[in-house]
Amino acid sequence: LKVEDIREVGIEDLLGRDPIPPIEKLILKCVGDKCVLVTGAGGSIGSELCRQIVKLNPKRLILYESNEFNLYKLEQDFLKNKSNVNIVYILGDVLNAELLHLTVKNYSVQTIYHAAAYKHVPLVEGNISAGIKNNVFGTLNVAKVALNNTVENVVLISTDKAVRPTNVMGATKRLAELIFQAFAEKSFQTKQVTKFCMVRFGNVLGSSGSVLPLFKEQIRQGGPLTVTHPEVTRYFMTIPEATQLVLQAGSLTTNGDVFVLDMGESIKIIDLAKKMIELSGFSIFDEMTQEGDIAIKFTGLRPGEKLYEELLIGGNSEWTEHPRIMRASETKLEFDFLISALEDLLASCFLDKSDVYLRQKLKKLVPEFVNE
Repeated sequence: LKVEDIREVGIEDLLGRDPIPPIEKLILKCVGDKCVLVTGAGGSIGSELCRQIVKLNPKRLILYESNEFNLYKLEQDFLKNKSNVNIVYILGDVLNAELLHLTVKNYSVQTIYHAAAYKHVPLVEGNISAGIKNNVFGTLNVAKVALNNTVENVVLISTDKAVRPTNVMGATKRLAELIFQAFAEKSFQTKQVTKFCMVRFGNVLGSSGSVLPLFKEQIRQGGPLTVTHPEVTRYFMTIPEATQLVLQAGSLTTNGDVFVLDMGESIKIIDLAKKMIELSGFSIFDEMTQEGDIAIKFTGLRPGEKLYEELLIGGNSEWTEHPRIMRASETKLEFDFLISALEDLLASCFLDKSDVYLRQKLKKLVPEFVNE
């Protein structure tokens, strides 16, 4: 198998549906001529968000990223494309509340897109304390800073893994949603201008953590393509779709909304693997006949993984003015109770409590978390 024999597979070819087009007026509302901050700006979603935002002529774009190399790559990208937008590069962690506060205050930030998170399920499963600190308390810092500095719109990038989570990553992202919901209620009660909302979507084809780069590399090496289980399914969308959804959500929110995308039918991962092999110009290896180019191997579900993902917890949703975006109706936690419980959880993280103990603490705040 030679690398030059491999055809380039278009991401849209794997999607199984037409990409969902954005509504331009919704995309512009929170970005055009505004000072915008993106946390986790160097990640797959964060960096694409920044590229889309630059095209919409913000007053200023602030890239907030903890990984120096990712921030450097993004800087080089924008320098090469000679953007006229005023871009500020902040090398910072969302756990650094003081830096976050000074950045938002000094630049009079009007819109925040909070994309910073640890998202790789097995890694977070093996580093529970780090996952909780980053995903939960990083989000808490963003929410506090936004409310204290009267930021107009704050959008949390969430995941379908937050729905009835079977892993720590999903549980921390559901807790991040609960934080935004509680701060939305607080903002409403105290008559502040800050609006909070969340955007929940499935796997993003081509992102750093998706199966697509993995399958591409495995095809280059001649296989096998590794699939965890023959029945495992996931919802998929493209990176532009995901980022355009995030940009539109802030315009649709009334405050505290959880938005989900109608992503069509979920896709079997094995079907995705077969399609990638065939679109790359090869045949699937058959165990019976011992014929074909590339094999598919089942490796078993990883810790915290489930066979299928869902987008709604309660099952109640309504359509927005966008024909493919729904508003979900989800349970909330009272603000003072949540803040008190989070203080207790944070103390447990810094006291190096056991993983079992931290799971139990998460379970109390996210009752639907299947704590195995």
